Amino acid sequence: MRRTVFDEDHEAFRETIRAFIEAEVAPVYDDWFAAGQAPRDFYYKLGELGLFGINVPEEFGGAGLDTHKFEAVLYEETARAGVQFGGSGVHVLLALPYIKMLASDEQKKKYLPKFVTGEEMWALAMTEPGTGSDVAGMKTTAKLSEDGTHYVLNGSKTFITGGVHADRVIVCARTSAPSAEDRRFGISLFAVDTKSAGYSIGRKLDKLGLRTSDTAELAFVDVKVPVEDLLGEEGKGFYYLGQNLPSERWGIAFGAYAQAAAAIRFAQAYVTDRTVFGKTVASFQNTKFELAACQAEVDAAQAVADRALEALDAHELSPAEAASAKLFCTEVAHRVIDRCLQLHGGYGYMNEYPIARLYADNRVNRIYGGTSEVMKSIIAKSMGL
Repeated sequence: MRRTVFDEDHEAFRETIRAFIEAEVAPVYDDWFAAGQAPRDFYYKLGELGLFGINVPEEFGGAGLDTHKFEAVLYEETARAGVQFGGSGVHVLLALPYIKMLASDEQKKKYLPKFVTGEEMWALAMTEPGTGSDVAGMKTTAKLSEDGTHYVLNGSKTFITGGVHADRVIVCARTSAPSAEDRRFGISLFAVDTKSAGYSIGRKLDKLGLRTSDTAELAFVDVKVPVEDLLGEEGKGFYYLGQNLPSERWGIAFGAYAQAAAAIRFAQAYVTDRTVFGKTVASFQNTKFELAACQAEVDAAQAVADRALEALDAHELSPAEAASAKLFCTEVAHRVIDRCLQLHGGYGYMNEYPIARLYADNRVNRIYGGTSEVMKSIIAKSMGL
């Protein structure tokens, strides 16, 4: 299918990423999988490759671009190879927009050069035990000290991707109680240094999928956060979070489409080589029909993902459009990957085959960034229902 979303620069970037994966990731990926995380020094390599600075202004060491198309290429190439780049996606897709949108000039000078090189890896801490998607129900607090020099942070967070290796975490905390009219009032964002006294990493969580991406519990006991590390205005955190949700949901949608496309590639290669009853599995009509049906679904998902990408780059992707793209692409990926695993037979259940890992990795797409049920609610509201 002809695509117009990428140009020569993106295709040259694709070749660079593909070569990098073959040289630096594929040979050691099984070790990362067994360890449950990518090594910390891997992120320095991504920094050297320039992946962290694509959308960072040139004055801070970046390329100064304003596009998500290189990220899209990265999604396609990592899925194609059956690998993950650890928690680096959170660093770029989730943390960077908040720095660019909220940080003062002084804060950008402080944060961004180290962000670009990978010297400081960032994560985002919203979710708390017992609150799930209810961000407004958070209990973590940040109280301004009497002398006004710092905030005192207390509370806990969970499901924090990149939380083990993070050097700085954007923490959402209550600086004031919710008002009677608006329970979302009073949340603020802080760029917390993970070396601060009272900051601790709890369990590295044992996940079903995304095994090479470290996910952790975090705890804060009287952590002193300098007022200089408040991002944006106090009390407007919930509004800021809402501003970046469309880009996050686009990322999940595009990643899911890329995983579905990779699943077809893995299945087609397997059924072409595998013989049963003296014939290749690919020669059976059922196999052809299954893969053809999967391809039709992926073609549709690609069109939806590409359309959302163009809208995002034009700064026109609405919350409802992002929710629609996420819902559609993640549900397509769920169906396609399941059918492609089935074509592998018993081997599809073995972690040594990329389809098995992909099956586990994909499942969270319908949960994080807002569940499929939440996406339906957003879409329905936009329809006036």
